[in-house]
Amino acid sequence: MGELVTEKHVKYILATEKRKDDFESVVMEHLRMSGAYWGLTTLDLMGKLEAVDVNEVVSWVTSCQHESGGFSGNIGHDPHILYTLSAVQVLALFNKLDIIDVDKVTKYIVSLQNEDGSFSGDIWGEVDTRFSYIALCCLSILHRLDKINVEKAVKYILSCKNMDGGFGCTPGGESHAGQIFCCVGALAITGSLDLIDKDLLGWWLCERQVKSGGLNGRPEKLPDVCYSWWVLSSLIMIDRVHWINKEKLTKFILNCQDMENGGISDRPEDAVDIFHTYFGVAGLSLLEYPGVKPIDPAYALPVDVVNRIFFNK
Repeated sequence: MGELVTEKHVKYILATEKRKDDFESVVMEHLRMSGAYWGLTTLDLMGKLEAVDVNEVVSWVTSCQHESGGFSGNIGHDPHILYTLSAVQVLALFNKLDIIDVDKVTKYIVSLQNEDGSFSGDIWGEVDTRFSYIALCCLSILHRLDKINVEKAVKYILSCKNMDGGFGCTPGGESHAGQIFCCVGALAITGSLDLIDKDLLGWWLCERQVKSGGLNGRPEKLPDVCYSWWVLSSLIMIDRVHWINKEKLTKFILNCQDMENGGISDRPEDAVDIFHTYFGVAGLSLLEYPGVKPIDPAYALPVDVVNRIFFNK
């Protein structure tokens, strides 16, 4: 089995942050906040967060906050709940949550909860269980969960549960590993995991492992490194992770590395990107790979950061 080429991944992440004018940077410009979260969390998991200039990152993050309280994916873009969570997570990594106007952020998220308990992503009103997870995760990190109707939020998530034990993005939507993570994570954060049929869901999730050891997001799909996070974290939260072959999965992730230039791709031999680099390293963290810090499966932040948020008050 290969090994994690940590130094090369650090170089790759730092270079990606600095590129502003190539094609990938232009098409990703509007979601740079999430890119920053993926890259910085990966650096932290590898114990290399000191490689970046804290003040520069923090000042850019705060300049993406809007009057509404929400954050945008980059300066000059519209706020969205997704980038709001990424911004809060980035500030949490650096122990800088105290610079946020918490009341403003809370007000923004509260304003996005709908009558049925679901959440919209922004003022345009798209509803998705991803946004339920994001709202609950973000408010929990800010110690403001009591500001929304948690009971209704949980009820809505449960209404998206399917016969196969999985969850979709809205009621009746197809079960998908990414949505399952969002729903299981949201239920974990609200202390409602007992409302899941863990054996049925665990069976659906462990069926995602294919011959190569990789995991797919739905039946009959190709494996993809990002599901090393979505599937694995869900299995850990429902205590069924022993149902998959961890060794084969570790090997699959390591085979997706660019051994020369750093970065991790969706599957072996494909082009690397920051998204899959994060999910690959986060997957290895869940697999307890040596030299990678443990990550919290519900909050998607290093365990030491989560402990600092909740136990060092």
